[in-house]
Amino acid sequence: MKRRDFLKNTAVLSSITLLPSSAWAMTQNDTLRTAHIGVGGMGMEDLKSFASHPDVVVTALCDVDANALAKAKEMFPKAKVYADYRKLLEEMGNEIDAVVVSTPDHTHAPASMMAMEMDKAVYCQKPLTHHVTEARAMRKMAEDKKLVTQMGIQVHSFYDYKLATLLIQSGIIGKVHTVRAWSPKNWGFDGPEPEGSDPEPEHLDWNLWLGTSAKRPYKEGVYHPGNWRKLLDYGCGTLGDMGVHIFDTPYNALALDVPRTIKNKCRKPTGFGFPEHNIVTYKFPGTQYTAKSLKWIWYDGAGAPKDHKDLRLPNGEALPDQGAMFMGEKGRLLLPHFMQLPRLIVDGRYQKIDISKYDPAGKLGAPTKDYGPEANKHYHEFVEACFGKKDCSAPFSYSARLTETILLGVIAGRFPNKTLHWDSEKAEFKEKEANQYLDSEYRMF
Repeated sequence: MKRRDFLKNTAVLSSITLLPSSAWAMTQNDTLRTAHIGVGGMGMEDLKSFASHPDVVVTALCDVDANALAKAKEMFPKAKVYADYRKLLEEMGNEIDAVVVSTPDHTHAPASMMAMEMDKAVYCQKPLTHHVTEARAMRKMAEDKKLVTQMGIQVHSFYDYKLATLLIQSGIIGKVHTVRAWSPKNWGFDGPEPEGSDPEPEHLDWNLWLGTSAKRPYKEGVYHPGNWRKLLDYGCGTLGDMGVHIFDTPYNALALDVPRTIKNKCRKPTGFGFPEHNIVTYKFPGTQYTAKSLKWIWYDGAGAPKDHKDLRLPNGEALPDQGAMFMGEKGRLLLPHFMQLPRLIVDGRYQKIDISKYDPAGKLGAPTKDYGPEANKHYHEFVEACFGKKDCSAPFSYSARLTETILLGVIAGRFPNKTLHWDSEKAEFKEKEANQYLDSEYRMF
């Protein structure tokens, strides 16, 4: 079943009288009532960050893992609890104002789209979706309904990344022709698909965890709680996990759209897990901040990145563990990931950056290495946008394009060392065999 049909089948909400997204502020303008779908792992961090805003009332909690749900309930005893996000939305449509989706990737779109159908503001963790078609559908719905939306890329609101964006757009290294980005994390799996099955844990509703993905027997330690990122049916590999964070600032700073070509140097596909090592090369059309075209190379897996002259630092220093390097006509800008200031390199030497020259009014504030307050900025920005006081900096209009770019690189991993040509207007590859991976069947569950 395709996404469109799935939404029709879950839209039993048509019989419920729902307030439009703009109306709740007139009747509930003192609080924002939130529903949280997924409260384990990153979902718990999202929950705590939203609750840190004085005007947020945590109203509903949902998780397929009863243990995670119980921990969240202890923190917010007045919140109603659910295992199935569909029941939550059906029963609490008029009691919530915003929905936070912090599930594994394959459930991002089904849960978010259902909430948006109900005219709810949505904060969805990264990557925005599991498939390109879902990213485009979520962007369109958010824009058509004029909903408040935000993707969970907290570093987007950090000082260091906003500074790097300002520096690049101010021309500190001139027009940029190449970006190299890397993460040595390994959210891939080169082994075989496991055989057999294990008893489903009493605390886990395995059918609800699978959601719209294909039916599969449960195997202890393979999927839940953490390893799903490595697997084709549920995650998006290292590129989809860390790539979204590390791509974000160069993508935003250079005002990029989606790429024209994508090539992934990796092992042959296994049909089960993502490759453990990837070198993905994108080529983008030029923008006002780039040369006529831009080359972007991503490296991941143990030992990444591959040695290259563009990445050699002054004084023989080692590269930061993760990060990005901008190469421009007047020098290079290194942006470590994360909570480190960008560094300017000209003629093989570090150069001091006079920040007051680029931010004379001090609008960026002061640098900080305190993760808590910095991370909360992104969440609080969404809350303030729901009250009409701010705009979100990573709405679906932006984050869907970033996610599409990431997912095109993920798809290229199905065709090792082959250049794929992307037609953004038609939303299809020139290589027809690749188009089957833009979408997937939705299972009714």
